[in-house]
Formats: sequence, structure tokens, C-alpha cells
Amino acid sequence: MDYLYYLFMMLAFIAVVLFLEGIYLIWSAYKGPEAVSIEKRLQSISTGWHGEASESTKLIKQRLLSDSPVLEHILMKVPCIHSIDRLLIQSGMQLNVTSFLGYIGIASLGGIAIASLLNLHFLFLLLCMAIGGLIPVFLIFSVRRKRLTKIEEQLPDTIDLMARALKAGHAFSAALQMVVSEAAEPIAGEFRGTFEEVNYGISVQEALMNLSTRIPITDLRYFVVAVLIQHKNGGNLAELLENISGLIRARLKLLGTIRVLSAEGCLSAWILSCLPFVLAFVIHLVNPGFLNVLFTDPAGPTLIGNALMMMAIGIYMMSRIVKIRV
Repeated sequence: MDYLYYLFMMLAFIAVVLFLEGIYLIWSAYKGPEAVSIEKRLQSISTGWHGEASESTKLIKQRLLSDSPVLEHILMKVPCIHSIDRLLIQSGMQLNVTSFLGYIGIASLGGIAIASLLNLHFLFLLLCMAIGGLIPVFLIFSVRRKRLTKIEEQLPDTIDLMARALKAGHAFSAALQMVVSEAAEPIAGEFRGTFEEVNYGISVQEALMNLSTRIPITDLRYFVVAVLIQHKNGGNLAELLENISGLIRARLKLLGTIRVLSAEGCLSAWILSCLPFVLAFVIHLVNPGFLNVLFTDPAGPTLIGNALMMMAIGIYMMSRIVKIRV
């Protein structure tokens, strides 16, 4: 009897081990490092170009907006939903549209909770809800701006690398492969998507158009237009790329000088924009009933509306003053 008990325990142990091994293999097939890497590469390709699909682009896996088929079906009916998805791709963050909208909802509820704890007026509660919902949006735009700025700074060296590869006798696809293997992230990942598109059978023109769509940088579009014109009309592409990289470096140098000169104006604009809201919050903490007259008096909402409108005009004018296009 004891032998049967030990045999049963041994078989149960083996069954549990095999069950856990099966779960691990299933997880590794769908969520493992290799699967995630392949999924990321396919997503970077499939989100590039949303124009008319050719026969080759139909073979590429489409990026999902949600992990749930029901939410996917609902989101596909929302106008401009792919613009949000493209924004997430350009930021480089591993989020889909559903997760991003979920974070917006959670941040809005957090703003409502904070306003309720501070016993603020209903209008301030709505304002806190709006500010909380905008925090993830501002975060995404900030990460996207930093990533695009880094790509823009890496672009001249990348173009020089391609120009040297072309001078050495390599083909354009081989020059793309050199960028993928030798350049730094994040620009190497973007060119990796273009190189893989070409390998999958997509034409060079479509692959470069996808690249310019994924990275909305003016200098990169100059590069794409130059390559497309050279492919159509011929010419010395290596020399053309060297001229473009020199032009980009000169523009970035001028842009850096302008940013230094306008830094004081940007700081003043931020201080003047945030000062009224910070001051109102401090006054409410010190004397909670001091600002109630703005909501109880009939002229209060009119004063608040006029003040917000004048502040919006002032913020717009200050942003136009300190933002200089090069």
C-alpha cells in the first residue's frame, strides 16, 4: 500500500512539473522575449504607412489597438483612432490605445478624488478632473518630443554613415543594414523597420514613405525626398547625402543658439502661466472660504471666464514669441 502511495505522489509530482512546463512554453510562445521582439518589429512596420495597401503590405501583421477583440472592434469605429496609435508608436512607449485611454481615465478619477478630499467647488472639481486626464497626454507628448529630438540629433551621423557606405561601393539596402547594426537607438530601430520592410518585398519608395510617416521630422523628409529623386533620375547619392547632413548640422547649430537665447522667455512664460492657478490653490489652503465669492456672486463666473480667456490669449502670444522656426 505504501508503494502505491509513493508511486501516486511521484506521478502527481511529474504531472505538476509537466503542467508548469506546458504553461511556461505557452507563455514563452506568446509573451516571451523573442515573441515580444518579433511583435515589436512587426508593429513598427505595420504602423508606418496608412495609405493604400499594396499586395506586399497586406502580408504585414497589423498592430492591435486592444488585447480584447470586443474593444478592438469598438475602437476601429472611432474616428482618428489611428492617430493616437501613431502617437504612441512615435513616443516609443510599449502601450496600446486601450491602455493609454485607461491611464487617462485613472488619472481623471485621481483628480476628482484629490478635489473631493480638498472639498473644492464643483467647477474646480471639473478642472482637476480635466487636468488629471491631460497628465498622461502631456507625458506622451513629452516622451515623443524627446525621442524625436534625439533622432534628429542622430540623423546627420546616420546619413554620413550611409554616404560612406555608398562611397565604399555598397548598395542602398546594405547601407541601411549598416545603420541598423552600427547606429545607436532609437534611430537604429526605425531604420531596422525600413530595412525589414525592404526584405519583406515592399518597394524602397513605400518603405521610405513609411519611415517619414513614423518619424515626422522635416530633416528626415529631406533625406527621403533626396533618395527618391535619386532613385528616379539618377545621380551621385553619396555626395547628395553628405550635403544634406551638412545642412542638417548647420540648422541644428542655429537652432541650439536660438534655444539658448529664448530660454529666459520660455521660463517667464511658464511662470506667468502657472502663477494664477498656484496662487489660487495656496489661497484656498490658507483660507478655504476666500474664493467662494467668485462662485456665489452672479458676476463671478463672468470674471472667471474673462480671466481664463485673457490667459489663453496671453499664453498663445508668449508661445508664439519664444517659438522660432528654423
